[in-house]
This record gives sequence, structure tokens and C-alpha cells, in this order.
Amino acid sequence: MAATIRIAVAGALGHMGRTVTAMVQADPALTLAARFDRPDAAGDGLVSPDEALAAADVVIDFTTAAASAALAEQAAGKGPALVIGSTGFDAAQIAAVAKAAGSTAIVRSGNFSLGVNMLMGLVAQAARALPAEEWDIEIFEAHHHRKVDAPSGTALMLGEAAAQARGVELAKVARRARDGITGARGTGEIGFSVLRAGGIVGEHSVTFAAEEEILTLSHSARDRALFARGAIAAAKWVAGRPPGEYDMQDVLGMRER
Repeated sequence: MAATIRIAVAGALGHMGRTVTAMVQADPALTLAARFDRPDAAGDGLVSPDEALAAADVVIDFTTAAASAALAEQAAGKGPALVIGSTGFDAAQIAAVAKAAGSTAIVRSGNFSLGVNMLMGLVAQAARALPAEEWDIEIFEAHHHRKVDAPSGTALMLGEAAAQARGVELAKVARRARDGITGARGTGEIGFSVLRAGGIVGEHSVTFAAEEEILTLSHSARDRALFARGAIAAAKWVAGRPPGEYDMQDVLGMRER
């Protein structure tokens, strides 16, 4: 009988942590090796990050950008791979994860949904085919009122897909907010708009608008379990992989390396 993959769950007391834990326990190919949360969290079978890293083949982490960057630094060179689903990273935190990936395998994605990753491919295809001089791009996203970062990591992924397809840097064409007398829209601008309300799991749409017609590509998440399911698929894929920073395009075999 093949050995199971030992999984540790970071942020174990959160919504995603609990969902991931339940899925790991229900999967015969996996063993729940450890659970941990904030440094001040105790009880309920929680262990320290050091104990979790020592016990696991893969750590699944849906926490915060700061906590994930710190965990990546802590995990570097110690053996366990990481699956990181946190969002809202700044440049220094992204650099910390990239540095850690030099000595451990890390799958980092703003969204672990199969549907969203397919949407990224469609957005890139449309952005390549529809010229910026004629087609404006607007990205809308909606999430529950507990989400702390905006735009969402997924919205930014979609923006990156569109910008790369058009051969530009997203930072140079992104418009994250409009208020007051903004002037006419700039050619090639990629706009973002955000809604935070109630218990919305996740809504994303990308609109391509010309003078005579509008094309909208969208994805709706109905249950957070889909993100946990994708993270577990990533954990199975990354276990035993060589060091490097990967994403769901790699997990799904949609990118050649």
C-alpha cells in the first residue's frame, strides 16, 4: 500500500482551515499530520509551526500575506512543500516567497479554482485578439464583508493575464479606483471595481467593451469547498517536487516549464 502524503494545515481555526482539515481527513491518500494557527492560539490539538513543518510533507496555508511570507521563510530548506492560498501580498512578501522557493517547492495562487484558471486562459485569448484601441477592459469582483484585501488576488490574476496578453505591465495600465472628475478613460486602461457585502463567496467578471458590442467572461464560486479541493489537488501534485515557485497553471498541466 502506497504511503499517504502527510498534510499540515496553517490557519486551522479559520473558515478555509477547517474546510481543508475536513477534506484531508476524508481523503485516504492523505494523513492529517498537524494543525496550527496564530502564535497565541492554543488547544484543540494545535501545534507550533516548527512542529508542523517537521511532521508534514506539504503545508496548506490559507492565512494572510504576512503570515504566509513568514512561513515560507521558516520552511525554506526544511523539507515540506507549501501550498499558499493567501492574497494581498506586497512586493517584499512576494520576494520572500520567491527566495524561499529556491530551496523548497511552493505552489502559490490567488485562486485554486479550476474554473477560474480556465477563465484566465480565455481572458488572455480575448485580450490578444481584441485591440486595446477599440476594446476597453473592466474587471469586477465581489466577496464577503470579511475579506481584507482589494482587489482580490483573483482579480489581479485576471488583470495580469489580460496585460501580459497585450504585452504591457499591469502596473502601468491598471486603474483601481475612480472618483470625482476623472477625465476620459485612457486607451489600454484595465479597470477594477470591487464589492464587499454579506457572505458572497466569490464573483469575478471581465468585460471587454467596444462601441458596438460588449463581451463578458465570468465565474461564480458557490462554495468555499472548491478552493479547498483545488488546494488539496495542488498538495498532491507538489509533494516530492523539486524546489521552485509554481501555480495552478502548472498543477493543471496548462503551462510547459
